[in-house]
Amino acid sequence: MQEIQGQLFTQSTILQDLKELGIESGMTLMVHSSFKSLGSWVAGGPVAVILALEEALGETGTLVMPTHSNDLSDPEGWRNPPVPSEWWEEIREHMPPYDPHLTPLWFMGIIPELFRKQEGTMRSGHPHHSFAARGPKAASLIAGHALAFGLGENSPLARLYDAEGWILLLGVGHGNNTSIHLAEYRAEFSGKKQIPNKAPLLVDGVKQWVEFPDLELNSDDFVVIGEAFETETKQVRRGKVAGAEAILVPQRALVDYAVGWMERNR
Repeated sequence: MQEIQGQLFTQSTILQDLKELGIESGMTLMVHSSFKSLGSWVAGGPVAVILALEEALGETGTLVMPTHSNDLSDPEGWRNPPVPSEWWEEIREHMPPYDPHLTPLWFMGIIPELFRKQEGTMRSGHPHHSFAARGPKAASLIAGHALAFGLGENSPLARLYDAEGWILLLGVGHGNNTSIHLAEYRAEFSGKKQIPNKAPLLVDGVKQWVEFPDLELNSDDFVVIGEAFETETKQVRRGKVAGAEAILVPQRALVDYAVGWMERNR
């Protein structure tokens, strides 16, 4: 069997990379990540990444990750792939209700999947757009996550904005930057549309399909917005963490910029 090639990364080397990028003790930090982008070999795997992030933030810092589960939805709206209409009622009957301790993530990656299970991590109660957080500000960030408009004013994104938090894009780009959705709720632009959503929830101990309103979200222009923000404001820090391209962004400044960009261009 051929020997593994490439560079070895460890919790210590990742920690040093995070510090060089600008991550400091006491920050409130939202992380979007792709573990496979970090390189051929990380000693300790995704656990080492989580521990390095927590060490960089220290005891006074708070780590946040999106833990979305959009598949916990009405099968009538599934498109990728669609399922036969004769399955819909049976799926609705047997789909388990959202459980912050049990419900897995949907296409969010191994790092947040493990982080949500770590002792001391808290996860918000939204069945589609939950967030997990660990640290002194965790409870205030995830408390009161409303069903309606789940990435809007009563969401952890808005609380991160209030806390003047930061965003780390670790091996991913602005197309994965959930915080720009907050700008969609705040901006006024043509074509802004409200839609109904549904999810199975426990209500007084009984599973019910609960309907709630949301916006029809669109991330197609997020990369353009992120690049324009970087070019015009010079507030983005770029570097390498292990083998991954890493981007550190002040969330409040980005959201404010994105509101104006959407109002001018959408």
